[in-house]
Amino acid sequence: MKDARAHLSLKRLAYAFLIFCFLAIGPLNAQAQSQVQTRQQPALPHVAVLATGGTIAGTAATETQTTGYKPGELTADALLKSVPSLGKVAQVSGEQVSNVGSDNITNVILLKLSKRVNELLAQPDIAGVVITHGTDTLEETAYFLNLVVKSDKPVVVTGSMRPSTAISADGPSNLLQAVTVAASPAARARGVMIVLNDRIGSARYTTKTHADSLDTFKSPDDGYLGTLVDNVPHFETAVAKLHTSQTPFDVSKLDSLPEVDIIYGYQNDGGYLYDAAVAHGARGIVVAGVGAGSESLLALPSIKKAIDKRVIVVRSSRTGGGYVPEDPAYVGLLGDNLNPQKARILLMLGLTLTNDPARIQEMLHQF
Repeated sequence: MKDARAHLSLKRLAYAFLIFCFLAIGPLNAQAQSQVQTRQQPALPHVAVLATGGTIAGTAATETQTTGYKPGELTADALLKSVPSLGKVAQVSGEQVSNVGSDNITNVILLKLSKRVNELLAQPDIAGVVITHGTDTLEETAYFLNLVVKSDKPVVVTGSMRPSTAISADGPSNLLQAVTVAASPAARARGVMIVLNDRIGSARYTTKTHADSLDTFKSPDDGYLGTLVDNVPHFETAVAKLHTSQTPFDVSKLDSLPEVDIIYGYQNDGGYLYDAAVAHGARGIVVAGVGAGSESLLALPSIKKAIDKRVIVVRSSRTGGGYVPEDPAYVGLLGDNLNPQKARILLMLGLTLTNDPARIQEMLHQF
């Protein structure tokens, strides 16, 4: 009887030992498997987000208010915290470069921003950069960066049409899409991009076309680079114009930029605005001409006087699309198919290198 009891006790001890081993080894195996899986998963790319203000960082009194809000109220950190999904597509860090509406972006801010972008892209651990920006002049900043960034790494500019407090705010989605594009290896060497509302546009061709619509950024002549579906970027085209590391523009040592003005063409426009721009010290003038860059007979004498004083004049079109052709009836360089605001950006940078009209004309066609 005692032997039977002893045998039963030994069996119970054996069972207990086996259960103990199972309980002890199970977590160890799970931990080991987790460590293997962690080692196998590549680290997410690091994307730096530079905030400049604008509607995407704006706040309003009510959730239905989409006008009359205060732009640039949120900080870069607050913007990033508002989109938890960012951590699934990239390691994201944020910096505040400015906090203004884009109507108040100055040349000083442009230079500060572009220098910081180049500093970040020179760091091996940075995969790309996103800039949050007000939409009113977003295309100007994007095109400026398209000309002065010295890297093939992705640079994406985004914003929103509605403030962060709106019930239908588009900022979080646009920011997530912009970071996703900046983290994508397929986005390299495509120039600076504008990403809003599921669209991936080139800074060279994309422009704001509507004051209120979410789908405001379009490319009238050349289409989009691609689209996002379920936050997955699909690229379809590339830009033939030279950009980023392919351009000669270096702003690393610049503290200011040449004064360039835009003068709008209209019926019965005279020459006094041209005279005033020259008197103020403008080194360049962009004519936002009617049609294909036409200049009025009333304004022509003052435009010619400006050219005689070595002011570079560029003809562009106020229509928002199309090329400016040669026409012996008018004077000035041809703005290619750049809209007036982008022609101003390129002329401003061209004047940092030369005052030779022939060289600047070549730049207007190249970039």
